[in-house]
Amino acid sequence: MRKPVIATASLAGCFGCHMSILDIDEKILDLIELVDFHKSPITDIKKFGRKCDIGLIEGGCCNSENVHVLRDFRKNCKILVSVGECAVMGGLPALRNGIPVAECLEEAYLNGPTVHENTERILPNDDELPMILDKVYPCHEIVKIDYFLPGCPPRAELIWEALIGLIQGKEIKIPYEAFKYD
Repeated sequence: MRKPVIATASLAGCFGCHMSILDIDEKILDLIELVDFHKSPITDIKKFGRKCDIGLIEGGCCNSENVHVLRDFRKNCKILVSVGECAVMGGLPALRNGIPVAECLEEAYLNGPTVHENTERILPNDDELPMILDKVYPCHEIVKIDYFLPGCPPRAELIWEALIGLIQGKEIKIPYEAFKYD
């Protein structure tokens, strides 16, 4: 019987959701018995070589490269899961959404308190650099997302339970407390 294939990627975020995947501790060995990891920082496979059953995306979209990666995941994954607050709602990177891009660039490269070496006041502008978007977008505003795992980052146990449910073809049931903290 063929193992389900999983792919993962990190967009505009902190990589904390991938750390939560690793935080399932010894269950990672059980997971490796159940699935094949494909395109992922976990395997260091950088390009899709085959279709995947489950894609886990963390981070939102703040630049053109993020959008490209996300669309590629949607095209190559049967099920796509937004993992963590950055993917679900934009998270901390979306704090810049109320500030014009030009103002963000000026603060980062020209006027910021830690800017000392840019005496020529040069803003990065190269075709090799991804274009910054007008705001940080949550993943579902770019592509269709099948499931959402909340948290910053989501608890390792929630990720484990969601993956096991998806592998077994069951509907993911997310407990109330994962969305609301009383």
